[in-house]
Amino acid sequence: MTITKKTKAFAFGLAVAAASATSAFAAEFEFKLHHFLSPKAPAHTKMLEPWAQRIMEASDGRIEIEIFPSMTLGGKPPQLPRQVRDGVVDMAWIVNAYAAGAFPRTEVFERPGVFQGDIAAVNKAMLEMYDDEISKDFKGLVALFQHIHGGQGMHMATDEVRSPADLEGKKIRIPSRTGAWVIEALGASPVQTSVGEIPVALSKRVIDGALIPWEIIPPLKIHEQTKYQIEGPGGKRLGTTSFSVIMNEDRWNSLPADIQQIFVDNSGPEWHEEIGKVWADADAFGIGIATKSGNAHIQLSDEEWAEFEAAVAPVVDRWVAEMAEKGIDGQALYDRAFKLVNENMAAN
Repeated sequence: MTITKKTKAFAFGLAVAAASATSAFAAEFEFKLHHFLSPKAPAHTKMLEPWAQRIMEASDGRIEIEIFPSMTLGGKPPQLPRQVRDGVVDMAWIVNAYAAGAFPRTEVFERPGVFQGDIAAVNKAMLEMYDDEISKDFKGLVALFQHIHGGQGMHMATDEVRSPADLEGKKIRIPSRTGAWVIEALGASPVQTSVGEIPVALSKRVIDGALIPWEIIPPLKIHEQTKYQIEGPGGKRLGTTSFSVIMNEDRWNSLPADIQQIFVDNSGPEWHEEIGKVWADADAFGIGIATKSGNAHIQLSDEEWAEFEAAVAPVVDRWVAEMAEKGIDGQALYDRAFKLVNENMAAN
């Protein structure tokens, strides 16, 4: 069977018509959002995708956001802020601490004592402090929203921990330099590894435990390499980790006011509270996996936790002194963050 000229012409016409239709319905503003976790991670499926979908729907098709997980556009997680600044991508979801020293003011939310078990309360405090303080860290960038995770719980391979003395001499995986300060203050030795390396490090006893949230348990099967998951009363933890969804500042400034407003409307206090629940639910699911497998979930008493708080208090002073060297009033940041978090907790 041969293809006639008439058939070719008809096929060409259909192709032109299809291309025209696609062009007619193409989004007016297209964005690439890059991040480091898998497309199956709760951060992708329950936070980034729903947020992007809301914005696209609110724009009536004028906005399209394509999400690229697992660093599929190249580079490593610490390079994401630079990718956005350089315009390689329009947006990214980042761990602020991965870009060492780049976001010093955001570190206030990771200090011991700021996070007290209520993720949404911290998220809203981050939003409230952004315009007049935290935004100073984001040169060339705009933070569309920020948040924390469930906080650094103690995952121990074989040792039950109920006081700082129980950690003396232990090797503990830390998530950041702040985590290293905390572990040192507790008399243990900090070990830097990526999240993905934790199971092997535990199985080979390279580390005795790790500081990570409960939501990491299922994907890495942490419960298979540990016996104890330990936290303070009411979900208090030894600090937490802060995240941001950022956009290139020039790209943001190029957007018309109504398009900017769509992003603002869908990234406000209600959204910060909602994603607090997303991360809290992920943490609850993770600890459920651990306890069902036979692990002990230990919530320390107020008296036991007071020992940890006293031991890590110098970490805040150390950070305040370091901020002073950079010309930043760290104590004022800490006091305001602490106050706002408590006010938000009381209002919840």
